[in-house]
Amino acid sequence: MSRMWILILLVFINACNSDSSDPDPSPDPDATPNPMPDPDPPAEPVLIWSDEFDGTELNTADWNFELGDGCDQGICGWGNNEPQLYTDTNHEVKDGVLTINILNDGGTYTSTRITTKDKIEFTYGRIEARAKIPVGTGVWPAIWMLGANIDDVGWPTCGEIDILEYVGKNPDEVFNSVHTLASSGNTVNTQTTAIADIEEGFHTFAANWTSNRIEFFVDDVLLYTYFPPTFSVEHWPFNQDFYLILNTAVGGNFGGPDIDDTIFPQEFVIDYIRVYSN
Repeated sequence: MSRMWILILLVFINACNSDSSDPDPSPDPDATPNPMPDPDPPAEPVLIWSDEFDGTELNTADWNFELGDGCDQGICGWGNNEPQLYTDTNHEVKDGVLTINILNDGGTYTSTRITTKDKIEFTYGRIEARAKIPVGTGVWPAIWMLGANIDDVGWPTCGEIDILEYVGKNPDEVFNSVHTLASSGNTVNTQTTAIADIEEGFHTFAANWTSNRIEFFVDDVLLYTYFPPTFSVEHWPFNQDFYLILNTAVGGNFGGPDIDDTIFPQEFVIDYIRVYSN
């Protein structure tokens, strides 16, 4: 074979090889592209502490009883003109729930108030409780928190987070609030939400407390978010440890002066309370 024909043959072979390696100019529209790896899922919240109220007694390694008429607070009536006496006998732990019994014994109202002060304290997290509230004019159940430095700076400088307040004189409503030095007492940092079935059965009450906001939920529905105008101590005392409080008051400044004696006995039933990282 002549040199010229050899060259022509080589050119033809190279052209064929080049054509076979070119990408398809019209890719199959039904082809599935190679997906990028999914990003790592966000970290799951970690359970920091909980009380499931198993057993038959309140765990006093975690909880304290606050007793009496509140006169040891400096102002009788727990600072709110509440007539009830708190005892260490108006409660029961049974069948996996804590029950706070609110009683009227001939005009003497008794209830229970417990706290985790000096025992379970934490900064930030999601605080969640499943509970069934007492009802009727005069009852005032609450799930709330106070700054652990209250003995040093007093209230409201220590700060307060109200995860749940229900006032029996205002049926079908719940209140979520924060109290600070700049907004205490009749706070403007509050939300009243109408919930038609709040008196029926158990509901989940929660606060998601971070370094720059506090969100309040009922049954996983966001009701209110507190963003401070500044992060000064007057508006944001929420960068420190807080402790939990469970109680039911009777009457008082918020519960109202009218108390329907026919509603008693009443029960505030708490299935669990849990604290998660966020």
